[in-house]
Amino acid sequence: MGKFRDLIHNNETPVLVDFYASWCGPCQMLTPVIEELSRSYKEKLKVIKVDIDKNPSAAQHYQVRGVPTLILFHKGKILWQQSGAPPKHELEKQLQRYI
Repeated sequence: MGKFRDLIHNNETPVLVDFYASWCGPCQMLTPVIEELSRSYKEKLKVIKVDIDKNPSAAQHYQVRGVPTLILFHKGKILWQQSGAPPKHELEKQLQRYI
């Protein structure tokens, strides 16, 4: 979890973490939205995806109970967190509050 921890603690821009699983249908539906937001806000936001099956310690540490779960960090602090796959406009509205 060292590299992950460095990414969310040592970044000047907020970091959106998408906790997902390959078998999760809503996660697959959310992927293109996350990719689009990553491109649209590349100067203001870093986006990383964390597969909970390959990184169970990160998921457990942040008490991810279901997927997809989105957590927005800034310098290690959680700014916002949501489970489920929100529509793009809703997700964008939430992110714009912090970036």
